[in-house]
Amino acid sequence: MTTALDSPTASLPEPTSPPKADVRRGWEVWKSPADQPRWARPALLAVAAVAALLYSWNITTSGYAPFYAVAARSMSESWRAFFYGALDPGATLTIDKLAGFLWPQALSARVFGFHTWSLTLPQVVEGVVTVLVTYRVVRRWSGPVPGLLAAAIMTLTPVLASMFGHSMEDGALTMCLVLAADACQRAVLGARLLPLLAAGAWIGVGFQTKMLQAWVVLPALALAYLLLAAGSLRRRTGHVLAAGAVTAVVSLSSVLLLTLTPAADRPYVDGTTDNSAVTMVFGYNGFNRFSGDLVEGSVDQMTGSVGTAGAPAPGRPDGAGSGAGPVDDGSTGGGPTPGKLLGSRFAPEVGWLYPLALMSLVLGLRWRRTTPRTDRIRGGFVLWGLWLTVSAGVLSAIEVPHTAYVAMLAPALAALSATGIVMFWRAYRDGRRTWALPTAVTAELVWSVFLCFLYPDFLPWLPWLLMAVGAAAIAALTLAHRKGLHRGRLATVGLVASLVTVLAAPAAWSLSVLDPRYSGTAMDATAGPFNTGGSAVHRAANVVHGSNAPQGTAAAEASLNDSDALTASQHGLLRYTERHREGATFVFATDSAVMSWNYILATGAKVLPMGGFSGGAPTPTVTDVKQLVAEGRLRYVVLAADGWQGFAQTQGKGNPAITGVRSWVKTVCTAVPATAYGGNSADTQGTLYRCDG
Repeated sequence: MTTALDSPTASLPEPTSPPKADVRRGWEVWKSPADQPRWARPALLAVAAVAALLYSWNITTSGYAPFYAVAARSMSESWRAFFYGALDPGATLTIDKLAGFLWPQALSARVFGFHTWSLTLPQVVEGVVTVLVTYRVVRRWSGPVPGLLAAAIMTLTPVLASMFGHSMEDGALTMCLVLAADACQRAVLGARLLPLLAAGAWIGVGFQTKMLQAWVVLPALALAYLLLAAGSLRRRTGHVLAAGAVTAVVSLSSVLLLTLTPAADRPYVDGTTDNSAVTMVFGYNGFNRFSGDLVEGSVDQMTGSVGTAGAPAPGRPDGAGSGAGPVDDGSTGGGPTPGKLLGSRFAPEVGWLYPLALMSLVLGLRWRRTTPRTDRIRGGFVLWGLWLTVSAGVLSAIEVPHTAYVAMLAPALAALSATGIVMFWRAYRDGRRTWALPTAVTAELVWSVFLCFLYPDFLPWLPWLLMAVGAAAIAALTLAHRKGLHRGRLATVGLVASLVTVLAAPAAWSLSVLDPRYSGTAMDATAGPFNTGGSAVHRAANVVHGSNAPQGTAAAEASLNDSDALTASQHGLLRYTERHREGATFVFATDSAVMSWNYILATGAKVLPMGGFSGGAPTPTVTDVKQLVAEGRLRYVVLAADGWQGFAQTQGKGNPAITGVRSWVKTVCTAVPATAYGGNSADTQGTLYRCDG
């Protein structure tokens, strides 16, 4: 005889076929399918509506991500730039990432015009899709109630509430990973190859958005199929190898495109000194991340990578953005440190439900240990347990420059936590193992209060609310147990209070994004007190969130990169060079790719950036610039003021190619006085030169 305890995550009993009047027509999306309760679809749509509202609340003031927004503008202006993921409209230089995450943004900008909201809109859609697919995956595994809880937990995970409300690449990655889990689950349950190939394809698409990070969950998906699917081991192994081949082909398609296209016929690959997409993906954005020292010359740096795989955000050397709260040390910051996911930087953004998820995983596997290998319920614990442990291990070992990286933990935490709540409640209601639910609530209460007190000035009432409601939940569950009223009203009150105890803290932090002061930035997905302080003023207008100027330089205090609007001097310089370029392809070149950002962002002008994001890419060379000038394709060059050539120079790692260009321009070309274009060099952060062939 099967009991609720034997199958603690079994879904509510459903009729095999509904009455004819209840059959759902295709356009009646608010009605549940025949295999779900009537209330399931309306409840899911309500959760999705909350997600859409939360993610889109600040869409018009979400801000630009410097560098990426420039590339999106360029890709919306030029199909060649779109195809190669170029930084500039002239498609001379790629961004230092694969550009898959920018394709939806660039298309949105083409359709709706270039605005902060048109770049953020794709991430809002991706967030809602992620919530809906999470429900489908968890419902298929453990029933509609856990499915709805998982969708709600995803909606109310702080890092997701901020991330999906900004134009960040991690939104597309998270959606692709959840879609891959959905396809893998269908493959496991049916022992079918096609869904597994689809899972591999989704991982490949995720690779286009965030490169190697998409592969982190591959061991979880592959092992889940090998361990859980029906059929012989030989057949399952063949299916996994085939899916792996699909993953490799889709993942590496852009790398192969850039590798096989002659260098003269494509943009230079940023992030490299050897113009290699392999180096950019697997070195600069890959194995170099396993070292906390990413400057040129570090022992872990892959040959051909430039010195810096990422630039710090203002105010914090770890790139976490400015804000209140404890200063990150090695255990809480982004470095390769085992305990950092438990620290004050990441845990409040993604880890409120750590105790519940881990307890659910351990007890779920233990309680189902005697079931067959292909058991659906145990299979879900295996899949999400592998996902969580592998992802947490990798994130602990690598450099994590931005909080959005940890968003990949959210699907597993949501699935395990939601299923655990229902599993523990059913075990409690059955009258056996009644200790599980109160224990989980107690663990969650202690952990949540601890995290709250890390930021005592943010939502100061929250820990006291948690303690009051948590104590009531534990008391109600304990008293109901002593009286044998496991199915009575007192037990129900205990359940409701337990849910509040578990979900109130992440919900409060997530809902804080409705206040623009706490909504995070397009450079770092953080909800809550990380975003208070001086950086909050940028949300009053469509601006680039923070300057990437080298800290401590005069340029860091200047207007460049603070807004998508040019200063009067910058407008004057741009008008002057456009008016006098005499048919040249580029309005001007600049020895600082950073300096080119505002001109491209504001107007889409064909500015030629030099040196790449970090300033370490050796492009263009002196020979290249001489040829452009001789052919009449370039007439003007802006040489940046000291400190603006790029991050590599400010770190004392000069770029010989760009240094040579600067020397040639100063020797051969003629300086244009700022008065000629009605400006001053302080506003333009550089000197304009005219070069004649």
